[in-house]
Amino acid sequence: MARVCDLTGARTVRGNRIRYRGKAKYLGGIGKKVTSITRRTFKPNLQDITAIVDGRPQRMRITTRCLKSGLVVKAPRRKYTYTAQQKKKG
Repeated sequence: MARVCDLTGARTVRGNRIRYRGKAKYLGGIGKKVTSITRRTFKPNLQDITAIVDGRPQRMRITTRCLKSGLVVKAPRRKYTYTAQQKKKG
């Protein structure tokens, strides 16, 4: 299963990790020097949730950014006991 958000399409991206040595010029040194550059990955924070899509619950993989911004409405949790309203209906 790919690590991709179902709504925004956010996926794993590649970047660089840069290592420096030395003292910055503004602190009295001769400047920072790059000693190594290695590849790294940035992974999205995906959560498996049950969301309401077209009035029906559906399982989705969503980034936490989508959840916080309100792009998705989570399905209500299951009720294991009868309530007064449920007894009247059925």
